Amino acid sequence: MIPRYSRPDMVAIWSPETKFRIWYEIEAHACDAMADLGVIPRENAEAVWKAKDVEFDVARIDEIEAVTKHDVIAFLTHLAEHVGSEEARFVHQGMTSSDVLDTCLNVQLTRAADLLIADLEGLLAALKRRAIEHKNTVRIGRSHGIHAEPTTMGLTFARFYAEMDRNLSRMRDARAEIATGAISGAVGTFANIDPRVEEHVCDKLGLVPEPISTQVIPRDRHAAFFATLGVIASSIENIAIEIRHMQRTEVLEGAEFFSMGQKGSSAMPHKKNPVLTENLTGLARMVRAAVIPAMENVALWHERDISHSSVERMIGPDATITLDFALARLTGVIDKMLIFPENMLENMNKFPGLVMSQRVLLALTQAGVSREDAYAMVQRNALKVWEHRTDFKEELLADPDVTAALSPEEIEEKFDLGYHTKHVDTIFARVFGE
Repeated sequence: MIPRYSRPDMVAIWSPETKFRIWYEIEAHACDAMADLGVIPRENAEAVWKAKDVEFDVARIDEIEAVTKHDVIAFLTHLAEHVGSEEARFVHQGMTSSDVLDTCLNVQLTRAADLLIADLEGLLAALKRRAIEHKNTVRIGRSHGIHAEPTTMGLTFARFYAEMDRNLSRMRDARAEIATGAISGAVGTFANIDPRVEEHVCDKLGLVPEPISTQVIPRDRHAAFFATLGVIASSIENIAIEIRHMQRTEVLEGAEFFSMGQKGSSAMPHKKNPVLTENLTGLARMVRAAVIPAMENVALWHERDISHSSVERMIGPDATITLDFALARLTGVIDKMLIFPENMLENMNKFPGLVMSQRVLLALTQAGVSREDAYAMVQRNALKVWEHRTDFKEELLADPDVTAALSPEEIEEKFDLGYHTKHVDTIFARVFGE
């Protein structure tokens, strides 16, 4: 992933240095387990740990790989350069490359998941704070982009909180799904390595043994992991789209924070563009782009092939680094987002009283008017407001069919804004607890 959309902690997980360090730990722990079982001499296993503080030379490994055309063999050759050829002769005993590669990948993905879980927790804290802050800040709800009925900004934030809380659960489940390791040898039969070696290595690396691996860990696990990243990315875009809409000039109910010295346009000095949330929309697309290749990686030939390998070398770092950056960026947007309650009320009253049409419709039916007639009565008055910007309540009061069914006081009562916010506490209790 390019540095512009990367954060150092997530990038470090995918660095060659980290990868080779994990490879080393897999091999060293496997040697310990084999020594415990009497398969290899204890002194050889202990000799491997002489490299525990070694900074593996990435350039040297690449140089060896240029000849061997095999990355794991290149690493093992470099390890022997540090440990000694005789001391290292039992390293990788009974193992196959996928034991190292797949177990390492899952270690990296679980570490990435830990960072993403922390990111989600930070975002949830920001959403909860803003929800409580604007619990009763009334704004118009929209369906199809058109004014519908009143809601509150707090409910908008609460809705996003609930969605991201579900994503936190999904991410935790995805972490558990991917946290398996395999040290089962060629085609996964343990013919040349004891299953207890796998158990030991997995325990040391914070994984659980894969119940059955066919030389590779089954890729449905990875598909589920990347699908979860895709869902979270879509939720990020869901929030970003709402903020982008709110920042439109003719809406301006909320906006990204605009810092001192920031410029919105090279040509038009007046511009304040929603660049962060537009960026989040684009980043969400890139995370979702990893989902289909991950799904396609599930179908491998027989006990293994490497059609998945090139895909995972790209989507593993790119999707997790991008999502980590996006979650952090969205948290910052929510934390500093500007809210304009006066504009919310002004927008809601752009067509005076019109958003109360359902209340009037229901009142007419309760007063004995058929639903068809009541709908026609309300709609003809609503259309006058659409066309002439008149006051909906005044139109109703001037309609003899309406006043024949409802008194002026009853009509007046239907325009009480508090009617629409009376269950906000109930919804908040459902989302955040009592």
